[in-house]
Amino acid sequence: MIGHDFAFGVYAPLTKSRHSLSFRAASPNTRLFAFPNMVHAESSTFAAGLAKADVYAQVLEQAKALMDGQRNWRLIVRVLKVCNTANVASLLWHAFHSLPAPSSAVNWAGFYVLDPSTPEQLILGPFQGMVACQTIRFGKGVCGAAAASQQTQLVPDVEKFPGHIACDGASKSEIVVPIVQKGKTVAIIDIDCAELEGFDEEDKKYLEELAALLAGACDF
Repeated sequence: MIGHDFAFGVYAPLTKSRHSLSFRAASPNTRLFAFPNMVHAESSTFAAGLAKADVYAQVLEQAKALMDGQRNWRLIVRVLKVCNTANVASLLWHAFHSLPAPSSAVNWAGFYVLDPSTPEQLILGPFQGMVACQTIRFGKGVCGAAAASQQTQLVPDVEKFPGHIACDGASKSEIVVPIVQKGKTVAIIDIDCAELEGFDEEDKKYLEELAALLAGACDF
């Protein structure tokens, strides 16, 4: 027996086989999850002094590996689409903080996903940083603009963006990239920086590539 897992808020034993770790619910006959490969925290380690393009290359490579065969986590009652987005949020956070300023001043990196209960509304997903707004309507603020237009929003100064939603007053610039599946916005990547002009066209290029990777790898 090694460690524990979660089963409807209750700890249940976690057993190890030769090839995988299997998660079990309270009933020993109910298998919920299987992990063919265990990942390591070093996936979020970035060497100092790398160029931004090299850091993004590592993010994309690690993201592909982490998402391989892991489209989502399924529970009997609901579907949690958090596994891939949680790992990618961690990758992005550590990637930006491995770079010099202004990238190192990133103070929020994460996701909003389509709210299944309300049309054209985003709900907070996995992230790294301070607590954030829980829901955002399409068309509202930078995130809502990206979701509604399905176009990346590269904002050098958030104070000059009409209708900017100030979840964190420390944020000075922002980039939001929509994740689109079958013509529908299903989520957005949202990254804030505590410095003006924190993002550029290079960030836009690689984050759009990451969004396309997520769109192909996840069941939103």
